[in-house]
Amino acid sequence: MSKQAFYKRLKSHQNKISQEQILLELVQDCRKQIGLRTGGIKLYHLLKNQMEQHQIQMGRDKFYRFLKHYNLLVPKTKRHFITTNSKHQFYKHKNLVKDKAPTRAEQLWVSDITYIKTQKGHSYLALVTDAYSKQIMGYKIASHMKVSLCTDALKMAIKNRKYPHQKLIHHSDRGIQYCNPAYTEFVEQNGLSLSMTEQYDPYENAVAERMNRTLKYEYGLKQQIKNTNLAKKIVKRAVNIYNNLRPHLSLDLLTPNQVHLNQNTNYKCYRRNKQNLQYLTI
Repeated sequence: MSKQAFYKRLKSHQNKISQEQILLELVQDCRKQIGLRTGGIKLYHLLKNQMEQHQIQMGRDKFYRFLKHYNLLVPKTKRHFITTNSKHQFYKHKNLVKDKAPTRAEQLWVSDITYIKTQKGHSYLALVTDAYSKQIMGYKIASHMKVSLCTDALKMAIKNRKYPHQKLIHHSDRGIQYCNPAYTEFVEQNGLSLSMTEQYDPYENAVAERMNRTLKYEYGLKQQIKNTNLAKKIVKRAVNIYNNLRPHLSLDLLTPNQVHLNQNTNYKCYRRNKQNLQYLTI
């Protein structure tokens, strides 16, 4: 090897190391802002312009190999705790949205409860999510699982509606809070139609289940938190980031807020078998 070729290769190696260090910082900063478990596709979408500014030429596959080399790929996780109690005497409504997909925002809301670990025991987070835009419309966190937990989350969602005159379905599991007459009457008084899961199939309330997972694993809510007050602050920040900053794969890498306001994105279903899927007509 000639002296010129040696120094040329050395310079190229040094440039590669320098660019990788810059890219590592970009990935870490992005995950701190958007979410610790932001995956490779979203990272590449968010960082592409910044990579070009730093003259880092890297395709998506090479970016994946970069994340794998530095152990930055998101590991798979499992759900361990169940918050649904469907063994009760209250009336369980039919599933109005089975094998059906929404065509607009505020046509279908999905609700669910998840737990958050604190040093003083479990706190509980109730969420109301728009199935079309994936935007979190309302939420409530408390140290109990009373009906008021779900009612307060729904009150926030109703207050945040952008299309109040459109017909809307409220879908949930058959948990005792959602079947309680105090809750169902509140739902119907506000002009919403009730729908509930009929089997123990997570795909019957897939959007709500996915939302719980996203908030817990991407925004630190899976970890033990000091107390409920601190958890409230973390949840508020997480919801703001999720709705307004985090690109969503099923929304063509747009944010939920963008899709909720514009409604120009085709709905992508979480179901594995999509052959019998129909669209809601209300």
